[in-house]
Amino acid sequence: MKIYKQITPEIITQDLRYLELLSHSFPTVAAASTEIINLEAILNLPKGTEHYLADLHGEYEAFQHVLRNASGAIKRKVNEIFGNTLREAEKKELCTLIYYPAEKLQLIKETEKDLVDWYVITLNQLVRVCQNVSSKYTRSKVRKALPEEFSYIIQELLHESSMDPNKQAYINVIISTIIDTNRADDFIIALCNLIQRLTIDMLHILGDIFDRGPGPHIIMDTLCHYHNFDIQWGNHDILWMGAAAGNDCCIANLLRLAMRYGNLSALEDGYGINLLPLATFAMEIYANDPCSQFGPRIDKANNSYSDKTLRLIAQMHKAISVIQFKLEAEIIRRHPEFEMEDRMLLHHIDFDRKVFTLDGKDYVMKDCSFPTIDPADPYKLTEEEQEIVTKLHHSFTRSEKLRKHMKCLFRYGCMYNVCNSNLLFHASMPLNEDGTLKEIEILGKKYKGKDLLNRVGQLIRTAYFADNDNEEKPFAMDYIWYLWCGKNSPAFDKSKMATFERYFLEDKETHKEIKGWYYILRDREDVCDMIMDEFGVEGEHRHIINGHVPVKAVKGEKPIKANGKLMVIDGGFSKAYQPETGIAGYTLVYHSRGFQLVQHEPFTSTQKAIEEGQDIKSTTQLVELSSQRMMVKDTDKGRELMIQIEDLKKLLVAYRTGLIKEKSL
Repeated sequence: MKIYKQITPEIITQDLRYLELLSHSFPTVAAASTEIINLEAILNLPKGTEHYLADLHGEYEAFQHVLRNASGAIKRKVNEIFGNTLREAEKKELCTLIYYPAEKLQLIKETEKDLVDWYVITLNQLVRVCQNVSSKYTRSKVRKALPEEFSYIIQELLHESSMDPNKQAYINVIISTIIDTNRADDFIIALCNLIQRLTIDMLHILGDIFDRGPGPHIIMDTLCHYHNFDIQWGNHDILWMGAAAGNDCCIANLLRLAMRYGNLSALEDGYGINLLPLATFAMEIYANDPCSQFGPRIDKANNSYSDKTLRLIAQMHKAISVIQFKLEAEIIRRHPEFEMEDRMLLHHIDFDRKVFTLDGKDYVMKDCSFPTIDPADPYKLTEEEQEIVTKLHHSFTRSEKLRKHMKCLFRYGCMYNVCNSNLLFHASMPLNEDGTLKEIEILGKKYKGKDLLNRVGQLIRTAYFADNDNEEKPFAMDYIWYLWCGKNSPAFDKSKMATFERYFLEDKETHKEIKGWYYILRDREDVCDMIMDEFGVEGEHRHIINGHVPVKAVKGEKPIKANGKLMVIDGGFSKAYQPETGIAGYTLVYHSRGFQLVQHEPFTSTQKAIEEGQDIKSTTQLVELSSQRMMVKDTDKGRELMIQIEDLKKLLVAYRTGLIKEKSL
């Protein structure tokens, strides 16, 4: 009873009601004791491996490959396990099989002459890899991850040693029977998927799933079925959430970006958005307009569009851009507190002289053809434009697939997360020039730091979920657009979004967007410490982890800032950013030994990965090595388990002192 001496009858009496409820789950001394032993054992296992990814921007093939190869971790484990006992080509084949089991099996069966022998060798190899990756978990956790149809067999193989002569024949019979019953293919696929799952214990996505790439819907499908993940919303995610909620400005911005990067498949094929009304309108209105400033930015080498389609996309791009500028003016007028009057620019166009006039200065325009703009009332939608807006609104708000993915974003996402002494958020923490937290006014009340992000997250949820009679809903619907492009938005934090200027004005000085103070001051340790204190981030080794701003590695920029206290992991998953960054994304890996940053080279294709074994070339650098191995007890989950253990100890004392009676099983 020595370990329970701190637990007095008075403490038990205070918690008696809760302990009565707990006794239903653990009805006897034996049951409670067994659970304490189990939890204490879990606390002394190595912590699970966390992977951090940011700014995926719809690049689903690269994303899925990084998940499949666990940012190179599976390849490293195969090298550690088999060393010089396998040739490099054999290890490469085994890795490719683990990444793409179904597809690789198909190729192997077409060329392998002795398939039974291959099955025997491969199954033994896969069991060894699986034993390695499962070793840091409890049997219970591994069992929950197992596919139901093979659960018993895999458990037997994982927990029996082939080095034991008494067990070798037993294991051999299991494997030969799997082959004889024609279940080898299914079993291999199940083992490979289990290896993938166990190699990444927790996945953190630091925003911007959506945008330029062709498959954000495919990424969302993957995430919606992933075993353990969270999302910190990025500006592009918030834009899509606003569009799904029915904000017409968000819809217009989203469509404009889709046209800008020639990405229609995600809208039409992924979410069933009907673009025909916009296409028909654009073809008619801009029939004689070259729309030269609006051609999509696409990789010409891999372009699948005809010249006719490219011309149509340019017309649609211009049409939705003009609609966007008009729609945004309505919100800006409704909310002078947004201080965005400088984003109402159409009335500065001198249609007679074909120049843009601002503060008495004339600017040369690249394009001054605006058949749908009335100079007397430049922000008024034409009847045809209003009809298009109505149809698009209906299409976005009624898309079942989009609704499903938004629910996933809301269920697993938020503006920030604090996990294992790390503060995760996508973009910015609004700051003053002196490095203090900037106060932002929302509906007459000022917020900063943690309170600001909490309030912003609440407004996003109000915009999407609240009933129409909710008094905050109209404001929340407008504010979700402000978060996309407002200067005090923690998801944006720049002086302006110079969309109009980039499209229409020659003078590149007008294109400049001045970043908020956070992007400058985050290099300072004291500023990072202040922010982490604000969010209650504790621990000797604590960090801020961001995405949003691409790290220009090609120019020598480093992702590690503030002497290791801040890490920026936007390395250019998006192909549009890769010329700027010189690489193709980062994965930050946090395992029991410390932090590693994995820098990826561009991914060729899934097909080449399967057929030729082309893996993503990745370079790993140590960011921070722990002085001692981190165990589960050192994590947030460990602290939760210790509280559970303490409660179970109280229950034991209650049983043994007669305050609660044991229940019959």
